[in-house]
Amino acid sequence: MQIKRITVFGGSQPKLEDPVYQDALRLGGLLGKAGYTILNGGYIGTMEAVSRGAVESGGHVIGITCDEIERWRPGGANRWIQEEIRYPTIRERMFALIDNCDAAIALPGGFGTLTEIAMMWNLIICGAIKPRPLIVTGPGWKATFEEFFTSLGIYIHGDQRQWLIFSPDVDTAFHLLVERL
Repeated sequence: MQIKRITVFGGSQPKLEDPVYQDALRLGGLLGKAGYTILNGGYIGTMEAVSRGAVESGGHVIGITCDEIERWRPGGANRWIQEEIRYPTIRERMFALIDNCDAAIALPGGFGTLTEIAMMWNLIICGAIKPRPLIVTGPGWKATFEEFFTSLGIYIHGDQRQWLIFSPDVDTAFHLLVERL
């Protein structure tokens, strides 16, 4: 049986003392202990936390990095990345995170995380990629998408909404992932 690859999207802002960082650390530990390979953006914040949690629990982490981000914000892959795959552009990096996973979990984040969620969701809807679990975690994402559905719901058919799986926390996200793989 092939080891499943789980992409974890999330923000670069959280620091060690932040609850979101601690949640990402916990998620990484759960994924690593369960034997999944974790893919993430490879840098700081939730990416670092998930990587650390996975490595400390015996998991394998692949960081997908890119030249454009490092020109914008200097700094390389976090120290917990065990394997780095580098691309020239953010677009190539995002597609590598989406195309090379069996499922994805989105933690809280900003524009980049929202873009990753929206792109993966759209690719699933259009049939450009095989459907796979796309779990969005936390009350912020739920509120964001509920407002989106309320304000622009005419453009998002009910059958398209099924591809977003909402989770209140990382423990539930992990259990939803296990159920769906």
